[in-house]
Amino acid sequence: MSQQNVVAEPVVAPRMTGAARRDQILAAARTVFSARGYTASTDEVARAAGVSQPYVVRLFGSKRELFVETYRQASAQVLTALRSVEPGPDAGRRMGDAYVGLLTDRELLLLLMHGFIAGTDEEVGRIARHTLGEAFRLFRDASGADEDEARRFVAQGMLINVLLAVGAADHAGEDAGMDALVKCTIEAIEERNA
Repeated sequence: MSQQNVVAEPVVAPRMTGAARRDQILAAARTVFSARGYTASTDEVARAAGVSQPYVVRLFGSKRELFVETYRQASAQVLTALRSVEPGPDAGRRMGDAYVGLLTDRELLLLLMHGFIAGTDEEVGRIARHTLGEAFRLFRDASGADEDEARRFVAQGMLINVLLAVGAADHAGEDAGMDALVKCTIEAIEERNA
């Protein structure tokens, strides 16, 4: 019985469309910017996406434009979740649930926080202001809540975001005030969901 030399054919990955490559870079940018904020480089994003840094710049123009687009997508994700809630008597609770559900995505959470820090950029600031204002309006309109209740909804969401971003629950026992804040914030969510 003779052995034959078998030469395996190289596996060639299907060529990605421009739109798919753009989405791949934006997904990598979301990961990189959520971890390092605006200080991350286009080179880091390119490595994470498996493409060259000049390709990233060719598609997006600059790190700023890439960050703006990544932040725009994250903000749109929040608003889409809130818009998906039908108006009605329990719309406020369902909007809270929709928002809390988004926060299981740590990259989304951290990217939103980095956007607030980078809000000195006019475009990022515009997106952040629109997102906060639209969350306020959507809550008020869907739930029939007054402005004070809608303000508390947005403020509670921001507080939850900050507590999760700093890992407050993971550091129980370090600070009594923080422990109390985490406890009453989590209890408020649990009471709302009861």
